[in-house]
Amino acid sequence: MLNREINVSDWVVLQRLLLITLIAGAIGFERERHGRAAGFRTHILVGIGSCLVMLTGLFLAQNPPAGVTVDPTRMAAQVISGIGFLGAGTILRYGISVRGLTTAASLWAVGGVGLAVGAGYLRAAILTGGVVILVLFGFSRLERIMRREWYQTLIIETKGSGKHLGQIRAVLSEFDVEIRDFQVSSSEHPDAVQLELQVKIVHERPRHEFVERLRQVDGVMGVRWV
Repeated sequence: MLNREINVSDWVVLQRLLLITLIAGAIGFERERHGRAAGFRTHILVGIGSCLVMLTGLFLAQNPPAGVTVDPTRMAAQVISGIGFLGAGTILRYGISVRGLTTAASLWAVGGVGLAVGAGYLRAAILTGGVVILVLFGFSRLERIMRREWYQTLIIETKGSGKHLGQIRAVLSEFDVEIRDFQVSSSEHPDAVQLELQVKIVHERPRHEFVERLRQVDGVMGVRWV
């Protein structure tokens, strides 16, 4: 298949770069709305870079160096592995929660779309871009509904001392509580902090026992479910 002539004009190159800019920008816009580290411009740059690599491979296949057989897909393969390192940089750990997995996945998807655009497989690129945008924009509400079904928000108000946190974690472990997210914010009371946890009690036990046990922890000023 590589023996047939591959003719990519400057106008075609510009069209493909503009197309990946639109698709990657739409995907990155959703990440930017959520304040993620890799947002609008990052996704565009990843898409443009991937597209350029694919276009370069096609150019070399059309104009190979003397005595050299060029396979444009080899350069594309390096893009996929390279984006893996970039995606890993967006995955961050905040206390006991991990964030950035969706952003890393969207970067990887944008890289694939960029390769498809660069190769001229425009229908697949547009359809894939549309599906990715649908997943990011449309499925976020469904994800929140599922989280409300599986996880509940627990608010604990405690004095601002690190030793209380260790005791609270011990109680959570005692009741086999699975924690998905953990945030600390200021409280209305001076010298106090508010802990907001998304939790799921793995083994069914009365919630009031769990709450009463937390209220017995030294320094805890209040516990409530939201």
